[in-house]
Amino acid sequence: MTTDTTPQTTPETRHAHGPRLHWAKLAPEVFKAMVALDAAARKGLDPTLVELVKIRASQINHCAFCIDMHTKDARKAGETEERIYLLNAWEEATSLYTPKEQAALALTEAITVLTDGFAPDAVHARAAALFDETELAQLIALITTINAWNRFGVSTRMAPGQG
Repeated sequence: MTTDTTPQTTPETRHAHGPRLHWAKLAPEVFKAMVALDAAARKGLDPTLVELVKIRASQINHCAFCIDMHTKDARKAGETEERIYLLNAWEEATSLYTPKEQAALALTEAITVLTDGFAPDAVHARAAALFDETELAQLIALITTINAWNRFGVSTRMAPGQG
């Protein structure tokens, strides 16, 4: 008889935040299409802005894998620690973000959380006042793309540091 009282974990009783499946390997054409979409969506946009948008959408969607990846990418692009740390409270830290970044972050939040079924006109107008039409179209494509990436990451339980 054993006196070990350590609870035994099984796949049914533990929440191992590891991949459920390697979707990119199992659906390689979709993965390639997403990579191409991502590259196309970022064209013409400031690389720092791209990473801020990707981090913010990933925070909202609780995608740890993407938050990890894009904070690292933001640092490589020259982003400061302070701006990364305060991104989830950007509306209270407006002095750290340009009006254009603030408009992009507001649009990111509106498109990411479609609880009312649409992005509010005021949020769109704010972005439209600071981005030309092509930039705005690219920004909307970028936001839509990171939301798709987040859904792949969250639904397959991709964890930080995994490829």
